[in-house]
Amino acid sequence: MSDLFIRLQDADNVLIARSDVASGTRLGTTGIVARADIPQGHKIAARAIADGDAIYKYAQIIGFASQGIAPGDHVHSQNVTVKSFERGSECGVVVRPTDFVPGAQRATFQGFVRADGRVGSRNYIGILSTVNCSATVVNQIAAAFSRPDDMAAFPHVDGVVAFPHTTGCGIEAGGEGHRNLQRVMAGFARHPNFAGVLMVGLGCEVNQVAGVLADMGLTQSDTLCVMTIQDIGGTRQTVAEGIEQVRAMLPAANEARRQTVPAGHLTLALQCGGSDGYSGISANPALGAAADLLVRHGGTAILSETPEIYGAEHLLIARAQTRAVGEKLIERIKWWEDYTARTGGEMNNNPSPGNKAGGLTTILEKSLGSAAKGGTTNLVAVYKYAEPITEKGFVFMDSPGYDPASVTGQVASGANIVCFTTGRGSVFGFKPAPSLKLATNTALYERMTEDMDINCGRIIDGTATVSEMGREIFERILAVASGEQTKSEELGMGGNEFTPWQIGATM
Repeated sequence: MSDLFIRLQDADNVLIARSDVASGTRLGTTGIVARADIPQGHKIAARAIADGDAIYKYAQIIGFASQGIAPGDHVHSQNVTVKSFERGSECGVVVRPTDFVPGAQRATFQGFVRADGRVGSRNYIGILSTVNCSATVVNQIAAAFSRPDDMAAFPHVDGVVAFPHTTGCGIEAGGEGHRNLQRVMAGFARHPNFAGVLMVGLGCEVNQVAGVLADMGLTQSDTLCVMTIQDIGGTRQTVAEGIEQVRAMLPAANEARRQTVPAGHLTLALQCGGSDGYSGISANPALGAAADLLVRHGGTAILSETPEIYGAEHLLIARAQTRAVGEKLIERIKWWEDYTARTGGEMNNNPSPGNKAGGLTTILEKSLGSAAKGGTTNLVAVYKYAEPITEKGFVFMDSPGYDPASVTGQVASGANIVCFTTGRGSVFGFKPAPSLKLATNTALYERMTEDMDINCGRIIDGTATVSEMGREIFERILAVASGEQTKSEELGMGGNEFTPWQIGATM
């Protein structure tokens, strides 16, 4: 790393600008002179690259030159293209024993222990809508508890939160989209960050309340109540009844107290959004180091966003603990290739305009940086969207790259805390799971300090290592899981991001 650029690997033929580089600037002792104005986070050709030759970053192929590129050129969309090439997909070739921390030395946090033994990091009452038609009702029920005075008698309850959405009917009964939604409903109904849940349906929708209970093995109880608007007698009566149901849950919820529990009860959702050219250099590998620490302490880390590991899946497959795990990830990649093809899209239709402005040129480059959030431990399991996570360790859950839909699935799978890296400045929260936001660069952290929890730009600045930042992130995860508020929680965010993944035609 120099004042002007970062060289990641000797095999790379690009450098990364640490700050804006003006045309004509000599890059230290490299002998390279910038041939254009190059924004921070963007790539500079370290040597001549012939038309059609591979472009390397992280010692991996991120694209191919669409024309001859001279040393000092700005390497970006104007001279880079993506084409098919063999990446290899050998299962388990880098699997190694995990260096677990001895039990007595493992970290702890202060969590809410539920009756079934699972542990929450927050203590909410949740109100789930099975269909968009009951969205207004669940919002009005939650609104009855939205003022501080409404909850003054229940100081140990974090709040009453509604989870409306835009689907639940006009979908194929029993199809992929319906099963996704049922798993989301069940995952939230069982989530340890809820002391109680009320599920509200209309009564004639595809995603029936009774169907969710029967198909997902749920049973009504004092902490899981259900109702349908048509059976209760309409909107006004359902809202009134729902308010009474929540009031009945609150005293027991308020009795919950935090107690010391092992960090192995934490399930961490790994997420990134608004990425830039530094994401794969600072925040993502630092979060990966924190994920490694959590796994070593007996916990679970969930990597997702399948379209955003496309092009880097071979690195994850190489870490698959068994061939079956590797093959399941390959099956998910092939599913996505088929899914995008039949809907007229393509897997290479990425990065977003904001990603490109931040220096990311191709999906391969974005994916290689995104996969760094998963750290280095073995991949022990692969799950479909919103399937319950049953394995401890580093796992993958299939999801879209769209952050709200992806986190919805991760939380439904059991994540009780979220870490979200961003280089452009995503503002994100996700009740009931607290969400830490990690800035990839110091300029962003300082510009949006009210939204950013941790400044991983210190890695780019040269004042912290990836390992040091990973340790800091891990310690903050424990503190937040113990009740420390995140920036998004201080801002009241997280109640509007619930977005179950919709698959299939809306009919």
